[in-house]
Amino acid sequence: MIKKHLIPFAVIMVLLAMAKVFAYTLPNQKTTLNSNNLNVIKEHIEEPEFTIAQLEFASETLPLGDHKVAVKMKRILASYGYQNLQTNRLHRRAAEWFPVVEPILAAYGIPNDFKYMPLVESGLQSGTSPKGAAGFWQFMPGTARMYGLKVKDGIDERKNLRKSTIAACKYMKELYGIFKSWTLVAAAYNVGDVHMKRQINKQKQDNYFKLKLNRETGGYVYKLISMKEILENPVRNGYESQRALIAFTEAPSKSVE
Repeated sequence: MIKKHLIPFAVIMVLLAMAKVFAYTLPNQKTTLNSNNLNVIKEHIEEPEFTIAQLEFASETLPLGDHKVAVKMKRILASYGYQNLQTNRLHRRAAEWFPVVEPILAAYGIPNDFKYMPLVESGLQSGTSPKGAAGFWQFMPGTARMYGLKVKDGIDERKNLRKSTIAACKYMKELYGIFKSWTLVAAAYNVGDVHMKRQINKQKQDNYFKLKLNRETGGYVYKLISMKEILENPVRNGYESQRALIAFTEAPSKSVE
């Protein structure tokens, strides 16, 4: 039989033993919980790695697994980053031009992504090119007249956004009837349909990204994709979100029609 005066001592010993166990196990449990919590938080805030698989033009995607295409796309996209352009002028012009361009593209059945073409053609520069192309869509005089624009006697409708967009849509719709691919339409717009057909027949290849073209045309669709990317996702391309949002929400300051 255990004596009564020994019971409190036994209880004290048990409590001390339990305290020692908790003293060694609780810190480990706490560390484990903190580690798990950190992992959960980290997984929550991490964004998926940016890849070219996220990029496309007029629902035509870049060929995956092609190292040369991936390198070229990333190089051209990097050249459109904020650290290189250092301007939000493109966002302001987009806010001004897109409300005019988008309904016309839709009316002619042209993919909405072609609204970025005037920004590539004339958004980074103004005036007439050394070859004589001018206006929002950089039409040559002969091509402009062919699609209904007046270019004579001090009148140049290439500089009228609405009229030149209608002419561009007519031309692009005609090109699509030939090539059946919107990336090839964009390339042919840049270099001409005769040259594009010649290269397709010569190389026996009708995938824009697989064709070997001159430097300007070979990078043209990549430029369109880059323009689309920096305007649709300005923050991840170095542009301040607030400035970009202001550009798209403020009313245009002047008419472009």
